[in-house]
Amino acid sequence: MYQFNICYQNILIKVTMNKEIKKIYVGVAADILHKGHINILKKASTYGDVIVGLLTDKAILSYKNFPHLKYKERKVIIENIRYVKKVIPQKTLDYSKNLNDIKPDFVMHGDDWKKGVQKKVREKVIKTLKKWSGKLIEVKYTKNISSTMLKKRLIKNYVIKK
Repeated sequence: MYQFNICYQNILIKVTMNKEIKKIYVGVAADILHKGHINILKKASTYGDVIVGLLTDKAILSYKNFPHLKYKERKVIIENIRYVKKVIPQKTLDYSKNLNDIKPDFVMHGDDWKKGVQKKVREKVIKTLKKWSGKLIEVKYTKNISSTMLKKRLIKNYVIKK
């Protein structure tokens, strides 16, 4: 709900609007930030306020190698992206705790998690969102870019230059 005052011909009018800003939850590791991450955050911001569940180092280790940047470093980066309203820790790969605490209207994620290690996470997100009629929005995967690809490219370039 929004409330604001308008002064019209020296008369103060109090205006109340019932339109609530929607909450959009985006879970990311963001070890190496790339255009795919920005695409999702930008699109999410068109739906409302973006809350990023930034995976902790421990959460990332549950399914990937140790991140190059520590949680606090990644948090500073994500907090300074204009599409992001708030950053909170996501302590496990499972979104459920954060989703139950926040009860977002939408969760947005790349459609690449329909298979692989995150498939079960996705299924649980859908089940959790149903409790309050939340919706999952899946953004088409940004082709030819991923943190894993970028890491491999960095290692290859490092080896070649040595």
